Amino acid sequence: MTKKALEDIVVLDLTRVLAGPYCTMMLADYGAKVIKIEMPGKGDDTRSMGPIKNGASMYYANVNRGKKGVTLNLKPEEGKKIFKEMVKKADVVVENYRPGVMDKLGVGYDVLKEINPRIIYAAVSGFGCYGPNHKRPGYDIIAQATGGLMSITGEPGGHPLRVGNAMGDVLGGMNLTIGILMALHARELTGKGQRVDVALVDSVVSSLEIGIQRFFASGKQPELMGNRYASAYPYDSFKAKDGLFVIGCGNDKLFTLLCNKVLMQPELLEDPRFVTNIKRCDHHAELKPIIEKWSSQYTIDEAVEKILAAGVPAAPINDLPRITTDPHIAGAREMFVPLHHPVIGDMKVNGNPVKLMDTKVDISVPAPALGQDNVEVYGKVLGLTEDEVKQLQDKKIL
Repeated sequence: MTKKALEDIVVLDLTRVLAGPYCTMMLADYGAKVIKIEMPGKGDDTRSMGPIKNGASMYYANVNRGKKGVTLNLKPEEGKKIFKEMVKKADVVVENYRPGVMDKLGVGYDVLKEINPRIIYAAVSGFGCYGPNHKRPGYDIIAQATGGLMSITGEPGGHPLRVGNAMGDVLGGMNLTIGILMALHARELTGKGQRVDVALVDSVVSSLEIGIQRFFASGKQPELMGNRYASAYPYDSFKAKDGLFVIGCGNDKLFTLLCNKVLMQPELLEDPRFVTNIKRCDHHAELKPIIEKWSSQYTIDEAVEKILAAGVPAAPINDLPRITTDPHIAGAREMFVPLHHPVIGDMKVNGNPVKLMDTKVDISVPAPALGQDNVEVYGKVLGLTEDEVKQLQDKKIL
Protein backbone atom coordinates (compact mmCIF):
# COMPACT_ATOMS: atom_id res chain seq x y z
CA MET A 1 0.00 0.00 0.00
CA THR A 2 1.33 3.43 -0.97
CA LYS A 3 2.47 5.57 1.92
CA LYS A 4 0.85 8.96 2.43
CA ALA A 5 3.17 11.90 2.97
CA LEU A 6 1.78 12.87 6.40
CA GLU A 7 0.16 9.63 7.55
CA ASP A 8 2.14 9.57 10.84
CA ILE A 9 1.03 13.08 11.88
CA VAL A 10 -1.92 13.66 14.26
CA VAL A 11 -3.50 17.12 14.12
CA LEU A 12 -6.01 18.56 16.59
CA ASP A 13 -7.96 21.10 14.58
CA LEU A 14 -9.77 23.80 16.57
CA THR A 15 -10.19 26.10 13.59
CA ARG A 16 -13.27 27.45 11.90
CA VAL A 17 -14.37 29.40 8.83
CA LEU A 18 -11.56 29.45 6.21
CA ALA A 19 -7.89 30.25 6.96
CA GLY A 20 -7.42 27.51 9.57
CA PRO A 21 -9.62 24.88 7.91
CA TYR A 22 -7.86 25.52 4.58
CA CYS A 23 -4.55 24.68 6.27
CA THR A 24 -5.79 21.50 7.93
CA MET A 25 -7.56 20.50 4.69
CA MET A 26 -4.20 20.52 2.92
CA LEU A 27 -2.68 18.41 5.68
CA ALA A 28 -5.59 15.95 5.61
CA ASP A 29 -5.36 15.64 1.81
CA TYR A 30 -1.85 14.27 2.29
CA GLY A 31 -2.79 11.77 4.95
CA ALA A 32 -2.49 13.60 8.27
CA LYS A 33 -4.98 12.32 10.87
CA VAL A 34 -6.89 15.57 11.37
CA ILE A 35 -9.40 15.59 14.23
CA LYS A 36 -11.76 18.52 13.76
CA ILE A 37 -12.92 19.67 17.22
CA GLU A 38 -16.12 21.75 17.27
CA MET A 39 -18.41 23.24 19.89
CA PRO A 40 -21.30 20.90 20.80
CA GLY A 41 -24.59 21.91 19.23
CA LYS A 42 -23.13 24.68 17.08
CA GLY A 43 -19.96 23.70 15.28
CA ASP A 44 -17.97 25.68 12.75
CA ASP A 45 -19.65 28.92 11.59
CA THR A 46 -19.48 27.74 7.98
CA ARG A 47 -21.97 24.94 8.70
CA SER A 48 -24.62 27.66 8.35
CA MET A 49 -23.02 29.50 5.42
CA GLY A 50 -24.04 29.07 1.80
CA PRO A 51 -24.20 27.60 -0.65
CA ILE A 52 -26.53 25.13 1.08
CA LYS A 53 -27.66 21.90 -0.58
CA ASN A 54 -30.03 19.41 1.09
CA GLY A 55 -29.61 21.38 4.32
CA ALA A 56 -25.80 21.08 4.42
CA SER A 57 -23.14 23.67 3.64
CA MET A 58 -21.03 23.08 0.53
CA TYR A 59 -18.62 25.71 1.90
CA TYR A 60 -18.01 23.57 4.99
CA ALA A 61 -17.90 20.35 2.97
CA ASN A 62 -15.20 21.69 0.64
CA VAL A 63 -12.58 22.73 3.21
CA ASN A 64 -13.25 20.06 5.85
CA ARG A 65 -13.06 16.90 3.73
CA GLY A 66 -10.83 14.11 5.00
CA LYS A 67 -11.17 15.03 8.69
CA LYS A 68 -12.61 13.18 11.67
CA GLY A 69 -15.31 15.22 13.41
CA VAL A 70 -15.74 15.42 17.20
CA THR A 71 -17.35 17.86 19.60
CA LEU A 72 -15.76 19.22 22.77
CA ASN A 73 -16.57 22.12 25.06
CA LEU A 74 -13.29 23.60 26.32
CA LYS A 75 -14.92 25.85 28.92
CA PRO A 76 -15.66 23.30 31.71
CA GLU A 77 -12.73 21.67 33.51
CA GLU A 78 -13.77 18.24 32.28
CA GLY A 79 -13.53 19.47 28.69
CA LYS A 80 -10.09 20.94 29.28
CA LYS A 81 -8.93 17.67 30.84
CA ILE A 82 -10.07 15.67 27.80
CA PHE A 83 -8.31 18.08 25.46
CA LYS A 84 -5.07 17.91 27.41
CA GLU A 85 -5.14 14.12 27.26
CA MET A 86 -5.55 14.32 23.49
CA VAL A 87 -2.62 16.73 23.23
CA LYS A 88 -0.37 14.09 24.78
CA LYS A 89 -0.93 11.92 21.71
CA ALA A 90 -0.90 14.65 19.05
CA ASP A 91 1.78 16.26 16.91
CA VAL A 92 0.06 19.53 16.03
CA VAL A 93 -2.61 21.78 17.51
CA VAL A 94 -4.11 24.31 15.08
CA GLU A 95 -6.34 27.19 16.16
CA ASN A 96 -7.56 30.50 14.79
CA TYR A 97 -9.10 32.17 17.82
CA ARG A 98 -8.27 35.75 18.60
CA PRO A 99 -4.88 35.82 20.40
CA GLY A 100 -5.27 35.22 24.12
CA VAL A 101 -8.49 33.20 23.96
CA MET A 102 -6.75 29.84 24.36
CA ASP A 103 -4.67 31.21 27.23
CA LYS A 104 -7.83 32.39 29.01
CA LEU A 105 -9.29 28.92 28.57
CA GLY A 106 -6.19 27.47 30.22
CA VAL A 107 -5.06 25.51 27.16
CA GLY A 108 -2.65 27.95 25.50
CA TYR A 109 0.81 27.04 24.24
CA ASP A 110 2.57 27.60 27.56
CA VAL A 111 0.33 24.98 29.17
CA LEU A 112 0.33 22.51 26.29
CA LYS A 113 4.11 22.46 25.82
CA GLU A 114 4.48 21.28 29.42
CA ILE A 115 2.10 18.41 28.67
CA ASN A 116 3.80 17.53 25.38
CA PRO A 117 7.16 19.24 24.66
CA ARG A 118 7.02 17.96 21.06
CA ILE A 119 3.70 19.63 20.31
CA ILE A 120 3.61 22.15 17.47
CA TYR A 121 1.11 24.87 18.29
CA ALA A 122 0.05 26.67 15.11
CA ALA A 123 -2.21 29.72 15.19
CA VAL A 124 -3.49 32.02 12.47
CA SER A 125 -5.17 35.30 13.36
CA GLY A 126 -5.81 38.68 11.80
CA PHE A 127 -2.76 40.47 13.19
CA GLY A 128 -0.62 37.78 14.85
CA CYS A 129 0.01 37.00 18.52
CA TYR A 130 2.11 40.09 19.27
CA GLY A 131 2.31 43.75 18.23
CA PRO A 132 0.14 46.79 19.01
CA ASN A 133 -2.87 45.48 17.06
CA HIS A 134 -2.66 41.80 17.97
CA LYS A 135 -6.01 41.75 19.76
CA ARG A 136 -7.96 43.21 16.85
CA PRO A 137 -10.41 40.84 15.16
CA GLY A 138 -9.44 39.69 11.70
CA TYR A 139 -11.45 38.60 8.69
CA ASP A 140 -10.40 38.36 5.06
CA ILE A 141 -11.70 41.81 4.12
CA ILE A 142 -9.86 43.30 7.12
CA ALA A 143 -6.63 41.64 5.96
CA GLN A 144 -7.02 42.76 2.34
CA ALA A 145 -7.71 46.34 3.46
CA THR A 146 -5.10 46.59 6.21
CA GLY A 147 -2.45 44.70 4.27
CA GLY A 148 -2.62 47.03 1.27
CA LEU A 149 -3.97 44.63 -1.35
CA MET A 150 -7.14 46.64 -1.92
CA SER A 151 -5.12 49.84 -2.41
CA ILE A 152 -3.46 48.45 -5.55
CA THR A 153 -6.51 46.62 -6.95
CA GLY A 154 -9.01 48.38 -9.21
CA GLU A 155 -9.44 50.28 -12.46
CA PRO A 156 -7.56 53.54 -13.13
CA GLY A 157 -9.43 56.43 -11.55
CA GLY A 158 -11.67 54.03 -9.63
CA HIS A 159 -11.95 52.90 -6.04
CA PRO A 160 -9.84 50.27 -4.25
CA LEU A 161 -11.36 46.82 -4.64
CA ARG A 162 -11.37 43.62 -2.62
CA VAL A 163 -9.97 40.71 -4.62
CA GLY A 164 -12.85 38.48 -5.70
CA ASN A 165 -11.95 35.54 -3.45
CA ALA A 166 -10.93 35.39 0.21
CA MET A 167 -7.28 35.86 -0.74
CA GLY A 168 -6.21 36.97 2.74
CA ASP A 169 -7.64 33.82 4.31
CA VAL A 170 -6.20 31.53 1.65
CA LEU A 171 -2.73 33.09 1.91
CA GLY A 172 -2.92 32.82 5.70
CA GLY A 173 -3.95 29.17 5.46
CA MET A 174 -1.15 28.34 3.04
CA ASN A 175 1.44 30.12 5.18
CA LEU A 176 0.21 28.26 8.25
CA THR A 177 0.62 24.97 6.38
CA ILE A 178 4.17 25.95 5.41
CA GLY A 179 4.94 26.96 9.00
CA ILE A 180 3.68 23.64 10.36
CA LEU A 181 5.75 21.65 7.89
CA MET A 182 8.86 23.69 8.74
CA ALA A 183 8.23 23.20 12.46
CA LEU A 184 7.80 19.45 11.97
CA HIS A 185 11.19 19.33 10.25
CA ALA A 186 12.78 21.51 12.95
CA ARG A 187 11.44 19.03 15.52
CA GLU A 188 13.40 16.27 13.77
CA LEU A 189 16.54 18.35 14.39
CA THR A 190 15.85 19.58 17.92
CA GLY A 191 13.42 17.05 19.38
CA LYS A 192 11.14 19.90 20.47
CA GLY A 193 7.95 21.45 19.18
CA GLN A 194 7.38 25.18 18.93
CA ARG A 195 4.78 27.86 18.31
CA VAL A 196 3.91 28.88 14.76
CA ASP A 197 2.34 32.34 14.44
CA VAL A 198 0.78 33.52 11.16
CA ALA A 199 -1.11 36.77 10.61
CA LEU A 200 -3.54 37.31 7.75
CA VAL A 201 -2.26 40.87 7.41
CA ASP A 202 1.39 39.74 7.22
CA SER A 203 0.41 37.19 4.59
CA VAL A 204 -1.21 39.87 2.44
CA VAL A 205 1.68 42.31 2.86
CA SER A 206 4.18 39.59 1.89
CA SER A 207 2.22 38.95 -1.32
CA LEU A 208 2.41 42.57 -2.52
CA GLU A 209 5.97 42.02 -3.87
CA ILE A 210 6.48 44.60 -6.66
CA GLY A 211 3.86 46.98 -5.25
CA ILE A 212 5.93 47.50 -2.12
CA GLN A 213 9.14 47.91 -4.12
CA ARG A 214 7.49 50.50 -6.35
CA PHE A 215 6.60 52.50 -3.27
CA PHE A 216 10.10 52.18 -1.80
CA ALA A 217 11.57 53.35 -5.10
CA SER A 218 9.29 56.35 -5.60
CA GLY A 219 7.87 57.19 -2.19
CA LYS A 220 4.44 57.36 -3.83
CA GLN A 221 1.37 55.17 -3.57
CA PRO A 222 1.12 53.10 -6.79
CA GLU A 223 -1.84 54.11 -8.91
CA LEU A 224 -4.63 51.70 -9.73
CA MET A 225 -3.93 50.15 -13.12
CA GLY A 226 -6.60 47.52 -13.74
CA ASN A 227 -5.10 44.42 -15.34
CA ARG A 228 -1.82 46.05 -16.32
CA TYR A 229 1.42 45.05 -14.59
CA ALA A 230 3.79 47.86 -13.63
CA SER A 231 7.07 46.12 -14.46
CA ALA A 232 6.41 44.56 -17.86
CA TYR A 233 4.48 45.45 -21.02
CA PRO A 234 2.49 44.29 -22.93
CA TYR A 235 1.32 42.46 -19.81
CA ASP A 236 -2.35 43.35 -19.68
CA SER A 237 -5.83 42.53 -20.91
CA PHE A 238 -6.77 43.31 -24.52
CA LYS A 239 -9.97 43.46 -26.58
CA ALA A 240 -11.03 40.76 -28.98
CA LYS A 241 -14.28 40.56 -31.00
CA ASP A 242 -16.13 38.83 -28.18
CA GLY A 243 -14.46 40.06 -25.00
CA LEU A 244 -11.12 40.32 -23.24
CA PHE A 245 -8.04 38.12 -23.13
CA VAL A 246 -4.53 38.60 -21.70
CA ILE A 247 -1.00 38.74 -23.06
CA GLY A 248 2.00 38.15 -20.79
CA CYS A 249 4.99 39.65 -22.62
CA GLY A 250 7.58 39.56 -19.84
CA ASN A 251 10.77 40.38 -21.78
CA ASP A 252 12.25 41.81 -25.00
CA LYS A 253 12.50 38.42 -26.71
CA LEU A 254 8.77 37.83 -26.32
CA PHE A 255 7.97 41.33 -27.57
CA THR A 256 10.11 40.65 -30.64
CA LEU A 257 8.10 37.49 -31.35
CA LEU A 258 4.84 39.38 -30.86
CA CYS A 259 5.84 42.11 -33.31
CA ASN A 260 7.39 39.83 -35.96
CA LYS A 261 5.07 36.82 -35.89
CA VAL A 262 1.72 38.12 -34.64
CA LEU A 263 1.32 41.83 -35.31
CA MET A 264 3.52 41.65 -38.41
CA GLN A 265 4.91 45.06 -37.50
CA PRO A 266 8.68 44.66 -37.07
CA GLU A 267 9.03 48.44 -37.24
CA LEU A 268 7.69 48.62 -33.67
CA LEU A 269 10.98 47.14 -32.50
CA GLU A 270 12.76 50.28 -33.74
CA ASP A 271 10.19 52.69 -32.31
CA PRO A 272 11.99 54.65 -29.54
CA ARG A 273 8.86 54.38 -27.35
CA PHE A 274 9.00 50.58 -27.35
CA VAL A 275 12.66 49.57 -27.72
CA THR A 276 13.04 48.43 -24.09
CA ASN A 277 10.69 46.95 -21.52
CA ILE A 278 10.97 50.04 -19.32
CA LYS A 279 10.06 52.31 -22.25
CA ARG A 280 7.10 50.07 -23.12
CA CYS A 281 5.88 50.38 -19.55
CA ASP A 282 6.18 54.16 -19.79
CA HIS A 283 4.31 54.24 -23.13
CA HIS A 284 1.78 51.47 -22.44
CA ALA A 285 -1.14 53.76 -23.33
CA GLU A 286 0.25 54.18 -26.86
CA LEU A 287 1.11 50.51 -27.38
CA LYS A 288 -2.20 49.06 -26.22
CA PRO A 289 -4.35 50.43 -29.08
CA ILE A 290 -1.81 49.17 -31.64
CA ILE A 291 -2.20 45.64 -30.26
CA GLU A 292 -5.98 45.96 -30.00
CA LYS A 293 -6.26 47.09 -33.64
CA TRP A 294 -4.91 43.63 -34.49
CA SER A 295 -6.72 41.60 -31.78
CA SER A 296 -10.16 43.13 -32.40
CA GLN A 297 -10.27 41.30 -35.75
CA TYR A 298 -10.41 37.94 -33.95
CA THR A 299 -12.39 36.12 -31.30
CA ILE A 300 -10.74 35.51 -27.94
CA ASP A 301 -9.87 31.93 -28.78
CA GLU A 302 -8.55 32.83 -32.24
CA ALA A 303 -6.33 35.62 -30.89
CA VAL A 304 -4.98 33.46 -28.07
CA GLU A 305 -4.25 30.58 -30.44
CA LYS A 306 -2.32 32.83 -32.86
CA ILE A 307 -0.27 34.43 -30.08
CA LEU A 308 0.54 31.11 -28.45
CA ALA A 309 1.56 29.68 -31.83
CA ALA A 310 4.18 32.44 -32.01
CA GLY A 311 5.62 31.39 -28.65
CA VAL A 312 4.18 34.31 -26.68
CA PRO A 313 2.20 33.71 -23.43
CA ALA A 314 -1.50 34.49 -23.77
CA ALA A 315 -4.74 33.19 -22.29
CA PRO A 316 -8.50 33.67 -22.26
CA ILE A 317 -9.93 35.22 -19.11
CA ASN A 318 -11.76 32.09 -18.08
CA ASP A 319 -15.03 32.28 -16.25
CA LEU A 320 -16.03 29.46 -13.91
CA PRO A 321 -18.04 27.50 -16.50
CA ARG A 322 -14.90 27.36 -18.65
CA ILE A 323 -12.54 26.51 -15.77
CA THR A 324 -14.69 23.68 -14.47
CA THR A 325 -14.76 21.99 -17.88
CA ASP A 326 -11.21 22.80 -18.96
CA PRO A 327 -9.36 19.58 -19.95
CA HIS A 328 -6.11 20.76 -18.36
CA ILE A 329 -7.41 22.28 -15.10
CA ALA A 330 -10.44 20.07 -14.44
CA GLY A 331 -9.10 17.05 -16.28
CA ALA A 332 -5.38 16.39 -16.12
CA ARG A 333 -4.66 18.55 -13.04
CA GLU A 334 -7.70 17.21 -11.12
CA MET A 335 -8.62 20.55 -9.57
CA PHE A 336 -12.28 19.56 -9.09
CA VAL A 337 -12.56 16.21 -7.36
CA PRO A 338 -15.81 14.18 -7.30
CA LEU A 339 -16.84 13.28 -3.76
CA HIS A 340 -20.00 11.75 -2.33
CA HIS A 341 -21.30 13.55 0.74
CA PRO A 342 -23.88 11.68 2.84
CA VAL A 343 -26.22 14.71 2.98
CA ILE A 344 -25.32 16.87 -0.01
CA GLY A 345 -24.96 13.87 -2.32
CA ASP A 346 -22.56 13.84 -5.24
CA MET A 347 -20.50 17.03 -5.35
CA LYS A 348 -17.13 18.30 -6.45
CA VAL A 349 -14.56 19.80 -4.09
CA ASN A 350 -11.55 21.92 -4.99
CA GLY A 351 -8.44 19.86 -5.70
CA ASN A 352 -5.15 20.27 -3.85
CA PRO A 353 -2.73 22.59 -5.71
CA VAL A 354 0.34 20.73 -4.38
CA LYS A 355 1.21 17.67 -6.45
CA LEU A 356 3.69 15.22 -4.91
CA MET A 357 4.56 12.83 -7.68
CA ASP A 358 5.25 9.76 -5.51
CA THR A 359 3.15 10.17 -2.35
CA LYS A 360 0.05 11.37 -4.14
CA VAL A 361 -2.83 13.34 -2.70
CA ASP A 362 -5.94 11.46 -1.57
CA ILE A 363 -9.26 13.29 -1.53
CA SER A 364 -11.85 10.61 -0.90
CA VAL A 365 -13.42 11.17 2.54
CA PRO A 366 -16.25 13.72 2.90
CA ALA A 367 -16.45 16.34 5.63
CA PRO A 368 -17.89 15.02 8.91
CA ALA A 369 -21.30 15.70 10.38
CA LEU A 370 -21.12 17.52 13.71
CA GLY A 371 -19.65 15.10 16.25
CA GLN A 372 -20.05 12.07 13.98
CA ASP A 373 -16.76 10.50 15.11
CA ASN A 374 -17.07 11.08 18.86
CA VAL A 375 -17.34 7.40 19.72
CA GLU A 376 -14.55 6.29 17.38
CA VAL A 377 -12.04 9.03 18.20
CA TYR A 378 -12.55 9.22 21.95
CA GLY A 379 -12.57 5.44 22.08
CA LYS A 380 -9.29 5.08 20.19
CA VAL A 381 -7.45 8.08 21.65
CA LEU A 382 -8.70 8.08 25.24
CA GLY A 383 -10.17 4.60 25.66
CA LEU A 384 -13.67 5.89 26.43
CA THR A 385 -16.56 3.49 26.04
CA GLU A 386 -19.67 4.33 24.03
CA ASP A 387 -21.61 4.78 27.28
CA GLU A 388 -18.97 7.14 28.66
CA VAL A 389 -19.11 9.20 25.47
CA LYS A 390 -22.91 9.37 25.72
CA GLN A 391 -22.71 10.52 29.35
CA LEU A 392 -20.31 13.31 28.35
CA GLN A 393 -22.65 14.29 25.53
CA ASP A 394 -25.59 14.43 27.94
CA LYS A 395 -23.53 16.75 30.16
CA LYS A 396 -22.76 18.91 27.07
CA ILE A 397 -19.03 18.31 27.50
CA LEU A 398 -19.06 16.63 24.08
